Amino acid sequence: MFEEPCQRQLRQLCRYVTNDCFCSLVVSLVHSRLDYGNFILVGVPAYLQRRLQAVLNTAARLVFRLRCYDHETDAFAILHWLRLPERDNFKLALMAYRVLHGMAPEYLNQLVPLSDLPSRCRLRLSSTLQLLIPPYRLTTIGRRSFPVAASIVWNSLPVYLQSSSSLFTF
Repeated sequence: MFEEPCQRQLRQLCRYVTNDCFCSLVVSLVHSRLDYGNFILVGVPAYLQRRLQAVLNTAARLVFRLRCYDHETDAFAILHWLRLPERDNFKLALMAYRVLHGMAPEYLNQLVPLSDLPSRCRLRLSSTLQLLIPPYRLTTIGRRSFPVAASIVWNSLPVYLQSSSSLFTF
């Protein structure tokens, strides 16, 4: 959660700036921190997800000046924000799409093993759009690694999303 002094300071600041400026400020403060460690957040325990979700809830309340007992679901819809687990899955699927289409950073391309197929498709099974899940040893840490988590999320997507022709349509 936001520390109470930080939340109070932001509430005081909203009197001096426009609503759009205040919304941009809150979004940049909160989302930049969540996006910075995005792949680390995959598969974290539920109690940590609740705490991080509380930060997003507080940010939505700040933007719309809601009281603590008001629900923030409508605020999330208006702001086009996703809840934390959906946000993490979206970022993983997006990065998997970029890796498969050669648009990812080089260090992620190195993490993803190339298959021995003649077409050299990364992680992809030859007959389908499903990704191979690499073997892993440790069930908690191994499942949270990028190649494994991205493959699991990618395989759970519908076929029409997996076969998107461009990043915009994805």
